[in-house]
Amino acid sequence: GYFYSRWTKCIHSSRDLSDMVYIDNYIFNKDVYIQFNSTVGEYVGYTKHGVYNAELQNNNTGQLQSERAQVERYCKHNAKISQAAIADKS
Repeated sequence: GYFYSRWTKCIHSSRDLSDMVYIDNYIFNKDVYIQFNSTVGEYVGYTKHGVYNAELQNNNTGQLQSERAQVERYCKHNAKISQAAIADKS
């Protein structure tokens, strides 16, 4: 059979969240074939199929803007909630 998955991840090490990175991976049969990384700011393909799809996604300005906004909308929003619930307790 075939296995497809997609996972997103927010990574940061500073308490002020200034170094937040958003990563969105598309995986087929356990291999990442395309990835959006907010540090790069666009999709990167890792296979022939991934390069093709990255090019399509990078030409879709609406999609790119949406992914770039995830750092603020998804990552920092949830990190602030987590920090308030866990790290700010004495």
